Order: sequence, then structure tokens, then C-alpha cells
Amino acid sequence: MDGFGRTPVEAPQARYNRYSDYFRRLFGGRVQKLSIDAGFTCPNRDGTISSGGCTFCNNSAFTPSYCRAEKSITQQIEEGIEFHRRRYREASRYLAYFQAYSNTYADTGTLRSRYCEALAHPLVAGIAVGTRPDCIDAEKCRLLAELAREAYVTVELGIESVYDKTLRAVNRGHDFAAAQRAAEMVAAAGLPVGAHFIVGLPGESDEMILAAAERINSLPLTTVKFHQLQIMRGTAMAELYDRDPGQFRLRGPEEYIELMVELLRRLRPDTVVERVAGEAPPRFRHTEGWGSLRNETVTAMFERRLEQRDVRQGDLFSH
Repeated sequence: MDGFGRTPVEAPQARYNRYSDYFRRLFGGRVQKLSIDAGFTCPNRDGTISSGGCTFCNNSAFTPSYCRAEKSITQQIEEGIEFHRRRYREASRYLAYFQAYSNTYADTGTLRSRYCEALAHPLVAGIAVGTRPDCIDAEKCRLLAELAREAYVTVELGIESVYDKTLRAVNRGHDFAAAQRAAEMVAAAGLPVGAHFIVGLPGESDEMILAAAERINSLPLTTVKFHQLQIMRGTAMAELYDRDPGQFRLRGPEEYIELMVELLRRLRPDTVVERVAGEAPPRFRHTEGWGSLRNETVTAMFERRLEQRDVRQGDLFSH
């Protein structure tokens, strides 16, 4: 059942559980995410946990030009709709994606005000709330569950890695157990749970990445996003790369796609895959990496490789 008490209809058979198909099943048409900067910060930046943040973090690299905290949420939604209408075909509905930093890192009164402003827009079908696993609690889950009675509400957790050694190395400020607790808490509140993982963080071999599927499958996830490691300018990771590039294995597109095919074969087949790669403007990238490849091109390459190999999501999954 979805957040409106409806039972989604079956989508056409595909080789993996695509995010676009998931929303067509729920809403009967295309739904587009609109990134929102609601002015929140992060306990890993304001000194509560750390003042340095995660070593890979440059939030501006993934933030559209219309998305600025000095603008109201309503203005960002209006400009975001216009931005996407120019760049893509028009969506039937929109999700307000609270993306920048930790979007449950405030008191519930502040959170309610900002979420409700987004939900008040007539073209917004729901909200996606991006946050850290250590910034969610029972009170915030109750607020989100209340809002979910009238609209689609999902929580996206930045988990990044299933390995505690990696999480310590990138100064994440939480362990995998915290991610497990957060995912279970959100799911227990009846909300869809999303998760974000970075593929190829320093110290993680192909074997470790594929083995991570078992831990990912153990989480009560509805959706998942995978991004290849990208080293962004102005980050602690960029400084580390300059000092010791041998710590890094930056996979090219073909190698990465092959790895993602194998990872998706091990992923629970009911998990919805929002994306298999990330994209950042060249001006933010510390290493050249993938040149001008766009997300849609990488996705098409990935789907073509699934066809060529005649494989699909979950065909190596074991309960």
C-alpha cells in the first residue's frame, strides 16, 4: 500500500526496479524531484560531532542553481519547476526534495513549518527528506508519519558505506549500526526508507563492494541510490588525493558499470533503484574522471549492459 491507501499496479517487466516506474505505479505519471535548500546545517559541520564534515562533502556540487537557502521554499519550488520544464519534458507532479545537509536537524516546529510550506504547493505530491542516520528520532518520525496521511513522504538516509572502517576514514561521524537503527525506526513509522551509498570509497575493493549487498539487503529499504566516488574540489578528500593518490581507485565508466551490474544482481529484487551513478558539474570536480558523461547516458549504458549479459536485478539474491 502507498501513503494514500492505494495498491500500486504492476509495472511492465524490466531488468531492474526503476525509480521512474515506481512513481508511475504510485501516481500514474511522471514525478520529478525538485531539490530544496531549507537552510539546515549538519552536526558533523557545526561542532556537535565535528567541524570538518565528511571528507567527500561539497554540497554545492550537487545543488541546482535555483536551490539557495536565501530563497523561500515556495520560490525554490517555482524556479525548480521552470528549470525542469526547460531541461526535461514536463512532469505531472513534483516531489520537494529537502537535499542540502541534514533536513531533520532542527526542532519539530521548525521542521513542520518548512515541510508544510512545500506540501502547500498545488503541484507538489510529496516530500523526500534527506538526512543523516543520527538525526532521526521517534518524535520526528511521528511528525513525518502524520504528514504522510495526506501526501507521499519518504526519508532518505545518507549511509554511504556498510563498513565502519570506511565510515571512520571519511569522518562520517556514525557507524553502520546507527544506519540500521534509523532505517528500522523510519520503516516502523510506516514511511518509505531510502538510502544513499558511495561506490568506491578508499579501501573498498570490488569484493567488498559486492559483499556489501548482503548488508544493504538486510535494511528495510524501499529505494536506494548509488553514486560512483567523485572527488570534489575544496574537500578534505581532494587534499588526501593530492598527498597520496595511491589510496584511490577511480574506476572508469565501463569498469564501474560492470561492477554495478554485479552489485544489482545481488540486490534484493523489490528494492527500487533510483540511480546507479552520480553527476557533478566539471567546475567542482578535482579529478577529470568521466568527462562530460551525463547521468542519462550512464543509465542507458547500464541498461544496455544488462541486456547484453541477459541478467537482472536480484538474479543472484539469496534469502
